[in-house]
Amino acid sequence: MTHPRLSPRRELGLLLTIAGIQFTHILDFMIMMPLGPQFTRLFGITDAQFGLLVSAYTLAAGVSGLAAATYVDRFDRKRLLLVLYGLFALATLGCGLAPGYGFLMVARVAAGMFGGVLSALSQTIVADVIPFERRGRAMGIVMSSFSVSTVAGVPLGLFLASHLSWQAPFIGIALLSGAFAIGAALTLPALDHHLRAADRPSAWRGIGMVLAEPNHQRAFAFSALLMFTGFTVLPYLTIYLQANVGVLPEEVPYLYLCGGVATLFTARLFGRLADRWGKQRTFTILALAVIVPLLATTLMPRWPLWAVLVVSTGLFIFMSGRMIPGMALVTGAANPALRGTFMALNASVQSAAMGLASFLGGLIISRDAAGLVQNYWMSGLLGACVSVAAILMARRLRVHGSAAVVHPSTGDLVRPR
Repeated sequence: MTHPRLSPRRELGLLLTIAGIQFTHILDFMIMMPLGPQFTRLFGITDAQFGLLVSAYTLAAGVSGLAAATYVDRFDRKRLLLVLYGLFALATLGCGLAPGYGFLMVARVAAGMFGGVLSALSQTIVADVIPFERRGRAMGIVMSSFSVSTVAGVPLGLFLASHLSWQAPFIGIALLSGAFAIGAALTLPALDHHLRAADRPSAWRGIGMVLAEPNHQRAFAFSALLMFTGFTVLPYLTIYLQANVGVLPEEVPYLYLCGGVATLFTARLFGRLADRWGKQRTFTILALAVIVPLLATTLMPRWPLWAVLVVSTGLFIFMSGRMIPGMALVTGAANPALRGTFMALNASVQSAAMGLASFLGGLIISRDAAGLVQNYWMSGLLGACVSVAAILMARRLRVHGSAAVVHPSTGDLVRPR
């Protein structure tokens, strides 16, 4: 399948638009984690119940990804993106209007249903438009949205939460999503080239072909390991730092500010290195490097703020950095003719892995009589082991570009153009 040809200017505009959409989606998920202490206090819930609130979002995204696999390749990607984005904005607004824990849980499930598919569709569009040889740089641009969300989004969200209410960040995200949706409608080109392919399989046959392909199975396993690595630790980072390390609530935004500023620069660097050194080699280096701050974070005693910021910034840099070559490998492993279906199913796998990791992390940790978090180091050790497993799985992936792919109708091996 050929890539649609865009001028460099339009290509950059498309990537920035996708990055803006990803910014709101990522921020909607990330803002929950530093608000953990507020939720546990205001709603009178345990750390495990808060972990369930985080997991509900990701598990809902996983279920919706399975449903999306039946239709994501049947529509113009631009129109589908706009519809899902609008529904995501409404669900996020529902979070901001939630009167209590139960309503918030329902709203988070709805946001996860639309947000998970939105992320998969965004990655599919990037893979459709950008050839594999330049996809590391493209992923670096799109994943800069993570950096911007941590630099500006999370600190601003925490400021609104502390000075107005915990609902304010969600209402702000919903309004910002509406603005980005208008921008996407005006700037994105029609993305319907995949609909012109001859002999396209039915939705269910396409799903069957995606699931039956051994390389896809390895890619799904790699993707699950990729997400699992961080989410045994990240949802409980703020809770641990405040309870055990002595970080004050007003100092929490500095963690995200420093981490975000650093990753704003390193994301583009890692994207270029992935294209120059190779995606697999770059991923291996970063996946090994992340183990150091991952374990240091979970073993951190009462350190001064500057030392905490050094460790947390390193965690942000390498945790997000390994995702750039990692997702380039995942998108490259997909049969181009079935990429939309593959990415929708992959979103389900990722969401399930994130939800399972968050849930297990909540079960592993506990509180002692003094309110200190116990066994957090076990969550870090689990994440480190999974990161090593991801490296081993990455070596078994075959990426498409020069390799043969399976024709969606005949099942024959063909060379992509």
